[in-house]
Amino acid sequence: MSERKTWHVNGFIGVLFILALAAVAVVYTFVMGHPVIGIALFVVDLFLLSSITVIQPNQSNVVTFFGKYMGTVREGGFWLVTPLSNRRKVSLRVRNFNSVKLKVNDIDGNPIEIAAVIVFRVVDTAKALFDVENYEQFVEIQSETALRHVASKYPYDNLDGGGYSLRGNTEEVAAELAKELQSRLSVAGVEVIEARLTHLAYSTEIASAMLQRQQASAIISAREKIVEGAVGMVQTAIAQLEKDGLHLDEERKAAMINNLMVAIVSDRSAQPVVNAGSIY
Repeated sequence: MSERKTWHVNGFIGVLFILALAAVAVVYTFVMGHPVIGIALFVVDLFLLSSITVIQPNQSNVVTFFGKYMGTVREGGFWLVTPLSNRRKVSLRVRNFNSVKLKVNDIDGNPIEIAAVIVFRVVDTAKALFDVENYEQFVEIQSETALRHVASKYPYDNLDGGGYSLRGNTEEVAAELAKELQSRLSVAGVEVIEARLTHLAYSTEIASAMLQRQQASAIISAREKIVEGAVGMVQTAIAQLEKDGLHLDEERKAAMINNLMVAIVSDRSAQPVVNAGSIY
């Protein structure tokens, strides 16, 4: 079922018509002596009064007539619609849904806590009311389901730097979450405007262990950078000495490289040592 427009007339014109019809009913009843016609016109007037409705901005009225979907009025204002019809209000305003913190296993099997905020709005009122039982509850359940599915496809953190991770690629993960949500919520006539992660952390039972792992990885990465820089500095120093005419044999080069590497890589200040002898 898809949304369509329904018959509706400006409410002020409708009120004028109702008043005019009431005046004609009074004339037929009390002036012309035809009470049956007058009563019939009064009954029609009551039916027309039941069709007056007021719609607020960014809201809509879904009109059904004895179980049949007649259409939707989206324009805000004072309207006269189908008499004896049932009208249900559906908000067209942008809304957001904050999911609860979910405990999910990432692709590596690590338990994590994750939550998201979903920004959405209704774009098809007929689908929202008639294709699902309760579209607001449907949005909540499907949002949590999609969040679990997306979170289980990626690791929490990619320490080797290859591929996507939940912590390192939040934009890409949010885009995939929004895409999956849209495919799930289209049946309810809902448009997903934005989906963002609001909470991401390791579960409490492994948080301390994972923190130690991250610290160890950070130390290893820092050491690799230091060693890489130290090797470059040693190579530059030896090349500069040979360029200045100081030629070293292999043993002296090895001793010099050893001393420079120890001085540069060590996390403590180098202590000067006076060499009173010779390496030979």
